[in-house]
Amino acid sequence: MIEGIDFRTLTLKDALDLAILIEEEARQRYEEFTGIVTGEDELEATEAFRMMMGNEAKHGRELSARRAVLFGAEPSRVGPDRIADVEAPGRGAPGRSMSARQALGIALVSEEKAYRFYAEALPFVFDPEVRQLFQELKDEELQHRSYLAERLRGLPPER
Repeated sequence: MIEGIDFRTLTLKDALDLAILIEEEARQRYEEFTGIVTGEDELEATEAFRMMMGNEAKHGRELSARRAVLFGAEPSRVGPDRIADVEAPGRGAPGRSMSARQALGIALVSEEKAYRFYAEALPFVFDPEVRQLFQELKDEELQHRSYLAERLRGLPPER
């Protein structure tokens, strides 16, 4: 269960707003990772993080578009404090510099958290189009996990 989120009490707008916040936080964290990875595999990891930044930005745009159709410019009732690092790595996870292996491992855990968010939200989302979007995003989180795990396997062991 995702800490701090009771999906039974969320409105559809709240669920969309939380998902938008989650995707934006993840995008920002991947951007942060591109500047702190060091070592011989830096290019490999940075390339992966840039690709993931694009994915997270795309998810945010899709969610924002659906929210705009359903709720226009209605203000959000949820803020960043409600997401508790659902997808993004924990605030203490990234260091000033880290190896590609460390950063990809943290990113992999983050994608697992995102998958759980969408999986746990789905039973409480009844709008067919939003439900379909959440299902697609849940499936994409699985693809992200596979991509990152493959990149991680391709790196040499830590020395």
